[in-house]
Amino acid sequence: MDSKSVEGLSCPVCCEIFKDPVLLSCSHSFCKECLQQFWKTRDTQVCPVCRRRSSKQEPLSILSLKNLCDSLIKERNERRSSGSGEICSLHSEKLKLFCLEDKQPVCLVCRDSEKHVNHTFRPISEVLSSHKVITFFFISYAKDSDLLVTCLLFPENDLTEELNTALTSLQNKLKHAEKMKAERTQFEVPMKGNTPLTLDPNTAHPRLTLSSDLTSVLYSDLCQNLPVSPERFDSYPCVLCSEGFNSGTHCWDVEVGDNTLWNVGITTASNQRKGAVFFNTNVWLVWYIDSKYCSQSPDQPFTLFTVKEKLQRVRVQLDCDRGKVSFSDPLTNICLCSFTTTFTETVFPFLYNHCTTSPLRILPVKLIVTTENHS
Repeated sequence: MDSKSVEGLSCPVCCEIFKDPVLLSCSHSFCKECLQQFWKTRDTQVCPVCRRRSSKQEPLSILSLKNLCDSLIKERNERRSSGSGEICSLHSEKLKLFCLEDKQPVCLVCRDSEKHVNHTFRPISEVLSSHKVITFFFISYAKDSDLLVTCLLFPENDLTEELNTALTSLQNKLKHAEKMKAERTQFEVPMKGNTPLTLDPNTAHPRLTLSSDLTSVLYSDLCQNLPVSPERFDSYPCVLCSEGFNSGTHCWDVEVGDNTLWNVGITTASNQRKGAVFFNTNVWLVWYIDSKYCSQSPDQPFTLFTVKEKLQRVRVQLDCDRGKVSFSDPLTNICLCSFTTTFTETVFPFLYNHCTTSPLRILPVKLIVTTENHS
């Protein structure tokens, strides 16, 4: 089963394959346990995605979907535990082919992907039988500090002095990585409020179009004929999230991608959304405009900052009790800016999009804390 099919069988709360799936009256499905945990944090039983109130006290169990997901999980576990072949980390399929251009094993889904257009492939068994193969494990550190191990296969006659030098260097890195791994412990932290955020269509500017799941927003040159609402922005192309916060710690990511004019931040519930005064007060944010990045808060005017690489995502971490909000690059764990204040009322996440070609998208967050053991 390909990655898109698996994505369609994933719970929007935990982002894993459904376990004991249930169906709400709004047609959204969730793991039963995920939904129950979400409802424990709410006064009413609303859908975690669209925030529509459930018309049934007990959601409907979907036995056929449960059986399908159970079979998929069992199949994956069996394939990973069997010694019949390695599994593609991208598509969970067996690595049956070898790409001669990239000199790496691939699955059937990889073969049909854009990355391998016009490449030549051979069955792995054929490559192994015709070449003496040496396996190199290249160790690199991903930008999120997770260790990646990639296996590349090189025929013996491709060995060069440069490869031998690289192998020596990487062996040293492996020794260092093993030492660091022994000194570190990683665990996930269940953060209060770390549930999927959705956008509030009643606040969206008429030139903004929201996705059906209310997690992304795109700007349009055409102005929609929407109902007049005191909650709606009428000057700036902004939209608030459906949920506001006045206590606890919360975190969310926003995918900005190739967007050329965006704004990510938080604002107070009472901030004026009508007219061109929204950014005059009670906003904490980061901007991207004219290929430059800047930050702003009620106590700080526009302040430029630089980044080594163009941002693809922005992480917002809000601590209501300590009065702190920070913005960072989740792919490098580098803090972009942070503000300290005293929140006297509920604050709402908001997005500003003035780009017709690239949407802004809210993504689920999984936080990992690393502790170091010092002897």
